[in-house]
Amino acid sequence: MEIRRIGETGYSDYGALLELIVRSFAYMDGVIDPPSSAHRLNLDGLTQKAVDEIGLAAFAEDKLVGCVFVKPEARALYIGKLAVAPDMQGHGIGYRLLTEAETIARHLGRDMLRLETRVELTGNHQRFSAWGFVKTTENCHPGFTRTTSIEMCKRLA
Repeated sequence: MEIRRIGETGYSDYGALLELIVRSFAYMDGVIDPPSSAHRLNLDGLTQKAVDEIGLAAFAEDKLVGCVFVKPEARALYIGKLAVAPDMQGHGIGYRLLTEAETIARHLGRDMLRLETRVELTGNHQRFSAWGFVKTTENCHPGFTRTTSIEMCKRLA
């Protein structure tokens, strides 16, 4: 597997990236409320995301199979839009992208990875826990009075 940066000097097929994100987040439709922000993502927004954040694309035999966008925060590196092609899940692609995110975090002097996942997606909670993340807080989206997402963090040694 090969990991490439997304952006001006790296991989820039934003149409393929958008399709990957939408396809890999589709299983959430009808499961989470409010709906995934992936539905609001478009080519312009994704292109801007690649400018504002650090994007990574994963390839298996030159086929795009995963991506993640990471954003430096005060102490952490925020993990967003971690997407793996549905037919490639369970092959270590998500783990490989997170391992690369850890390298970036260390290089930037951050001691933690941080992400948010929807409360309904218990399989994701278990997967992230197995990768060393722990639940740190519960959040609710604007307009909701119940918990809609949880934050999980992984301390880096």
